[in-house]
Amino acid sequence: MIVRAKPAVKVVEWGNGQSYRFLLEADGMGFAMTHTVVEAGSKSPLEYKRHLEACYCISGSGRVIPMEGDASYRIEPGVMYALDQHDAHYLIADPEADMELICVFNPPLQGDERHNLDQGFSYY
Repeated sequence: MIVRAKPAVKVVEWGNGQSYRFLLEADGMGFAMTHTVVEAGSKSPLEYKRHLEACYCISGSGRVIPMEGDASYRIEPGVMYALDQHDAHYLIADPEADMELICVFNPPLQGDERHNLDQGFSYY
């Protein structure tokens, strides 16, 4: 059994916020789980070439916008989105408050992955 409290987990500055890495590849679960904080008012161009990701919003709000097409999806507490095709996307947090997500990655993160948003589009 694995039991972890937020103050005891690895924290990574992922580019526009913090990622609290609760489960990682070394835990042997076959997936990773994070609590991701997206800074209020930020816009992040993202793509996961190696991972599939599902995110469940627990606080704050924003949008996820696929880079291809005209879609835009409202994200708020109680809403989940899944990047089931390694979808390139923008993650935009509303300016009023940080957006917080519980995220699951498959295959699992190793632990130190982060985005370099200074170079524009970013992936891991």
